[in-house]
Amino acid sequence: MLDATLVCLATAIYFEARGEPFVGQSAVAHVVLNRVQDARFPNDICSVVKQGPTYAWKPDFPVRNMCQFSYYCDGKSDQPTDEQAWQTAVLAAYGSMTGRTYDPTDGATHYHANYVNPEWADVKYQTVRINDHIFYRWEGDR
Repeated sequence: MLDATLVCLATAIYFEARGEPFVGQSAVAHVVLNRVQDARFPNDICSVVKQGPTYAWKPDFPVRNMCQFSYYCDGKSDQPTDEQAWQTAVLAAYGSMTGRTYDPTDGATHYHANYVNPEWADVKYQTVRINDHIFYRWEGDR
């Protein structure tokens, strides 16, 4: 049985970056971990991954398409179906959580796919692009 925190991180990696090489999956993991260390975000992995507005009448239910990590509130199942991709996501999560992988994002707390241009990207410092994702941190951080 996997630890619940490891499952939270691995699930985020699986749904946000399973088509990326290992370094891209590790990068997504490090964004979550960088947020945990940043006072502007929740201070644990599961809270970071699940961050977003909820309904007043159902506080455990996220508002659709408003989460920090889009897979969490897109209305689709959050159960991995590709066993090999799931195992790779678990390895990326474990390696990142235990310090066995380095942070390839240079401290990034944000990222997006290269085919979108969110408005917040103009006010952040781009640290790196890894395959289909572009990573950022706030100006002045580091």
